Amino acid sequence: MQEFWFYIKLGINHVLDFGAYDHILFLAALAIPFTFKNWKKVVLLATVFTVFHCMSLALSVYEIVAMNASWIEFLIPVTILLTALFNVLNIRKNVHHNTIVLQLLVTSFFGLIHGFGFSNYFKMLMAGEEYKVNPLLGFASGIEISQVLIIGCVLVFAYQTQSIFKVKQPLFILICSVLIILITIPMLIKTFPI
Repeated sequence: MQEFWFYIKLGINHVLDFGAYDHILFLAALAIPFTFKNWKKVVLLATVFTVFHCMSLALSVYEIVAMNASWIEFLIPVTILLTALFNVLNIRKNVHHNTIVLQLLVTSFFGLIHGFGFSNYFKMLMAGEEYKVNPLLGFASGIEISQVLIIGCVLVFAYQTQSIFKVKQPLFILICSVLIILITIPMLIKTFPI
């Protein structure tokens, strides 16, 4: 049981690591168009992201799939950029109501990419472990806990900004998405595979 808690904490720290803020940026971009009224949809997207994130970890740990680390490091900020651009391009269309299936498919794919980004480190931790399922489940639980926490913070921030400061939702989505894009551009340049 102690090992399970270790992996839960590892999952929480993986997402909430401000030194590697890509996960936080992705979740923020994912949650920005949503409100408390439709919180279940964004939590569903985050859960699907967690499942596919851990699926890519499992594929790596069991040595079924090996990915080029430099390309994965580049694709992670690409997923953040695309999510933020999706928000900007669809501000007035209420997309989060109409295209949840498309968002689920894209989020699944992005979860795979983000999972492969952590797979080498996770594989090192798992070296010598006979049973790999419990660590994977613990890690997935930690990721999910921290993702729900981040989504909750984004929804609270959105609510306060839109209700207290009277910022209209389209403007809020635009400003936050553009900020995320501006933060992501240096990440893209830094990780571009040469």
